[in-house]
Amino acid sequence: MSAVLDTKPLGQLFSELAGETRQLVRQEIALAKTEITEKATFAGKNAGLAAAGGAVALMGVLPVLAGIIISLGHKIGYATSAFIVGAVFLIVGVVLVMKALNAFKHGSLAPQETKAQVKETTQWMKEQVR
Repeated sequence: MSAVLDTKPLGQLFSELAGETRQLVRQEIALAKTEITEKATFAGKNAGLAAAGGAVALMGVLPVLAGIIISLGHKIGYATSAFIVGAVFLIVGVVLVMKALNAFKHGSLAPQETKAQVKETTQWMKEQVR
């Protein structure tokens, strides 16, 4: 048996390539939208949960702090006691904020799957043009 070669005209081949490229670009845009939406939803949910947890923890910490300040105040004076307890919590808070900001710097909300797909599509298009 002889192999049948595809003898489409060059114009038709370019037209098909353009159509497939448009379809791929549309699919990649849809993938990017989906991926960004998922990441934003994830970040929003967790940010809300963290804020709610922080508010509840704050309500629990305030009476404990008052008790610590009063207990220390009997021994070293109330002003000094308040200053020491406030400074300790300020330092802990700054460390936590810096840790969170550092995590945001190293994390990425960019659509990684879409970036990989675009790279793959670009390679495919280069091979098709050859």
